[in-house]
Amino acid sequence: MSQSVKIKNALISVYYKDGLAPLVQYLAQQGVTLYSTGGTEQFIKDLNLPVVAVEDLTGYPSILGGRVKTLHPKVFGGILNRRSLAGDQEQITQYEIPEIDLVIVDLYPFEETVKAGGTDVEIIEKIDIGGISLIRAAAKNFNDVVIIASKDDYGTLLNELQAQDGATTLVQRKSYAKKAFHTSSHYDTAIFNYFNTEAPLNVFKQSVKEAQTLRYGENPHQQGTFYGNLDEMFTKLNGKELSYNNLVDVDAAVSLIDEFTEPTFAILKHTNACGLASRATGLEAWKDALACDPVSAFGGVLITNQEVDLATAQEINNLFFEVLIAPSYQPEAVELFKAKKNRVILQRNEVELSKKQFKTLLNGVIEQDKDLSIEAADQMTTVTEKAPSEASIKDLIFANKIVKHTKSNTIVFVKDNVLIASGVGQTSRVDALKQAVVKAEAFGFSLKDAVMASDAFFPFPDCVELAAEAGIIAVLQPGGSIKDQDSINMANEKGIAMVTTGVRHFKH
Repeated sequence: MSQSVKIKNALISVYYKDGLAPLVQYLAQQGVTLYSTGGTEQFIKDLNLPVVAVEDLTGYPSILGGRVKTLHPKVFGGILNRRSLAGDQEQITQYEIPEIDLVIVDLYPFEETVKAGGTDVEIIEKIDIGGISLIRAAAKNFNDVVIIASKDDYGTLLNELQAQDGATTLVQRKSYAKKAFHTSSHYDTAIFNYFNTEAPLNVFKQSVKEAQTLRYGENPHQQGTFYGNLDEMFTKLNGKELSYNNLVDVDAAVSLIDEFTEPTFAILKHTNACGLASRATGLEAWKDALACDPVSAFGGVLITNQEVDLATAQEINNLFFEVLIAPSYQPEAVELFKAKKNRVILQRNEVELSKKQFKTLLNGVIEQDKDLSIEAADQMTTVTEKAPSEASIKDLIFANKIVKHTKSNTIVFVKDNVLIASGVGQTSRVDALKQAVVKAEAFGFSLKDAVMASDAFFPFPDCVELAAEAGIIAVLQPGGSIKDQDSINMANEKGIAMVTTGVRHFKH
């Protein structure tokens, strides 16, 4: 098995030519014979370097509008022949096939064409055939062949060749093969998922090229990695690298704030809102959100759907927080926040988010549609003798948005578009309600004329009874319990309104 292979012949055919020139020039200086096609062939000619057209090697022109250029035994035989097997060597000599030691190939931009909204015809034409075949062939024969399947590796290969007199080691070739198979598998996954939208096959395929190693996972003894492009999602204006827990909270914060169109501020701790308010201005929203639970807000993740101006930043600056997210900032606000170098200040960019979510579980993966439903007033059915007022309906909608993004079992109290208190992640719904009542009282909030939302139905009337006695005047719940009528009767007895939506918002 060859450990060091000197490059004698190279096949180069790429879509992206950025940074290719220095590598091609070095190969030519080393006396390497360059084979190429189409635009890459012209690119090499424009560098005043000798190049052999693949069609001169194969004896066939590029046909079918460029669909068939390199699919020929003289190309693939040159790549796949095993230098250590006498039979292979006899055949390539017999058929005058050159040994190709280096393949530089990338793929048509399929994902980019889909993302740009290309037509079906344009997208199908961007399914690469020759390129993917060349990549797989060269990677399979890494014992003897170098495969470069990304422009990101042009510079690395050039440095290695310059240091090793135009040769590569087996370790290097195997490393490039690994990258090549990653390129091919990611490409195939993207194509499959494009096709697997209508009458989909019940299979799970995901591939993410970008990765970021985190300081650690949920706890310091756990390793953590984020797979995705955070730079596409956010522009980081200040602060340290996001941790695993930061990312989980940031994800929850983004999902929550997207429910609101009016100026809104939310404060989250362990993925649950501990403060949230909608007001005429971002500054007012911040003050009222913080008032909900200033204790839990310490060290939290903050998010708003408004630009953060200097006045708001000065108020926020009084609180210790981990992360702040906004669509934009006044320059003076950013400068103020930069006084503390570890605070993460993120400017959110417009990025289309997936409508699916998945996670590992047991010996497999579970996937589901994201909960993108939120019920409007016309989806609320009044089931009590008393109907909620217009103001109460607005608050019920607001409360339901918060409930949807809070750990079950949960109860949420709202008044005048402000989160008053919530009971979070309790093992019984009545415990969640009691927790919310205690929190409201602890921070001096009156529940008189407030509304209540529940993520699921009431199995017993006790929650309705306790809520009414605390001052709640309207209740929202999905309904669906065989004992719904018991809760409805209690609401009627207490003289409060109740609506059902028919939609449950569990969040585990």
